[in-house]
Amino acid sequence: MKHDSSGYKSILILAAGAKGAIGSTLAASVSALRHSPEKVLPYLTTANKFVRLFPQHSVEMAGWDTSVYSMTSSIKYHGVLPEALWTDYRDEIDSLRILSPPGPGKSPEDQVKHLFLDMIKLKALYPDALPVFVNLLPASSASDGYVFEALEDIYNHMGFSDFPDIAYALAAIFSGIPVVNFTPNHLECPAIIKEAESRGVPIAGCDGKTGQTYFKVLLASAFKARNLMVDGWYSLNILGNSDGKNLMDPRKAAGKLANKTNILDEILGYQVGNNNSAHKVRIDYYPPRGDSKEAWDVIDFSGLFALPMSMRINLQGRDSILAAPLVLDLARWMAALLCSGRKGLVPELGFYFKKPAGADPPMNFQDQLYCLQKLENDLNRLV
Repeated sequence: MKHDSSGYKSILILAAGAKGAIGSTLAASVSALRHSPEKVLPYLTTANKFVRLFPQHSVEMAGWDTSVYSMTSSIKYHGVLPEALWTDYRDEIDSLRILSPPGPGKSPEDQVKHLFLDMIKLKALYPDALPVFVNLLPASSASDGYVFEALEDIYNHMGFSDFPDIAYALAAIFSGIPVVNFTPNHLECPAIIKEAESRGVPIAGCDGKTGQTYFKVLLASAFKARNLMVDGWYSLNILGNSDGKNLMDPRKAAGKLANKTNILDEILGYQVGNNNSAHKVRIDYYPPRGDSKEAWDVIDFSGLFALPMSMRINLQGRDSILAAPLVLDLARWMAALLCSGRKGLVPELGFYFKKPAGADPPMNFQDQLYCLQKLENDLNRLV
């Protein structure tokens, strides 16, 4: 069933983890998009998409965070953006409605109810905006909820204090709000997918593909297209932001490392190194880097007569600067998908994720671009 978009003048991003590095960068981007769109629009893949539905510059933001500090204090703390880029919007940024999450002492059902009521309240405060929920919470060590077939199993067996993402996703689905899972935490369990399908809600995820893995997909697709054999691939990431610190816990890093590792074999169609573990991925917390992540890749490959060759890549990126535009893009895609009547998982958005969820998601770069274009064409016919 299509969702009537005629009453909406903007998109409302509801972000869990709104004051983190990505969330606070997103907050500044939302204000800049409204007042100085030339600073943001050129970097969005959706800049000229679905303009009949929503103005390009019209995005609102609200959400949840445990931090008691203001949003601009959070921007300063993370050190992603020079003050000159956001100081003109200081009051507007600090006026964003960022709510406190439900306390860990509440039962799973009560946590979902708390967030559901928050979402109803926020929808009422922004009656002209179509809401999209975006999960920006830290990587979790307990994100194995994908094994559950029924909601009762989730409520009875999941520790929401360790994995609050589930409560947010359920509350969003119960509210009829699309879900974007930008984290490596597995929200996409059968019970949640069924609930989304029954309520007509689209879901996209998981694990936003921002820097090193984006270029890994691009290069692996190129090696595959040329029939060059990848014999080994070593990837090292060093970063000093809160994400890097959180990922020093091996349990919390496990999902992200698996996503960054498995994607290569899925693109190439074989295991790199022939079972000799020749694909290595490392993440190290290095405080001096802050949000300015550095990624090193060493690629060993062979060509005609199996003669060896090698490639070295050094990416010096800005983690949240790469991520925030993708969140804006995904919010726009999901709003359009809801208006078209799409429900359940959206594997066609695999371009944006390390571990695309859904049936037969596109893995190599060419297929991902093709699926995006096809999805856009379909949406333009439907909405």
